[in-house]
Amino acid sequence: MVPVADAAPADAPRLYALVPSAGVGARAGADGPKQYRMVGTRSVLGHTLAALVRVDRLSAVLVALSPGDAQFARHTAEFDVSVAHCGGATRAQTVRNGLEVLLREHGARRDDWVLVHDAARCLLRPEWVDALIDACLADPVGGLLALPVADTLKAERDGRVASTLDRDAKWQAQTPQMFRIGQLMAALDRAGDTVTDEASAIETLGHAPKLVAASLENFKVTYPADFALAERLLRSRE
Repeated sequence: MVPVADAAPADAPRLYALVPSAGVGARAGADGPKQYRMVGTRSVLGHTLAALVRVDRLSAVLVALSPGDAQFARHTAEFDVSVAHCGGATRAQTVRNGLEVLLREHGARRDDWVLVHDAARCLLRPEWVDALIDACLADPVGGLLALPVADTLKAERDGRVASTLDRDAKWQAQTPQMFRIGQLMAALDRAGDTVTDEASAIETLGHAPKLVAASLENFKVTYPADFALAERLLRSRE
């Protein structure tokens, strides 16, 4: 990766990627954490990192692992990324801990940008990350990749439809999500450990993150059937 400082003034905000990868993959039905399940020739996390390391404007990619993770090196040795065994009990805790590592060990500043990306969104393309950076770099808040909802939405009660929801102006949040490090830390402290994405935390500060249209392919591998779909899509790219 080419350091941002080579193409911008030394005092310009830098960009870092943070990949929380401390989950156990309970919904995936996999034998062990889903980020290490093979999809074609690479693990799920390997595909994710292969995309991020091709984004030239990122100063570093930090992967936040669980304290007992012993599989990372075996699956991702080919990538020039940093690692911190700082995973918490929730995604929010893992991200918060990873931000501290960026400040403490990687020379990041509170006004630098961080792009938080789900390890399980393994079909990420570098051009999608660049599009997010282009859209948010001059924005006062930051934003996220997202997809307008096309399907009819139903609310459920006891296995039956309780109501039909208005899908107008509804978006499905994806990652990366790009915000200033210091502001995101404050937002996570305010939102608490149960918040499920960074944009939700930023909203608790009264800010409105920018929506940047993304691709349906940028889905999160979650359930057993998702792995086969991801593999088919990766083969189609080849």
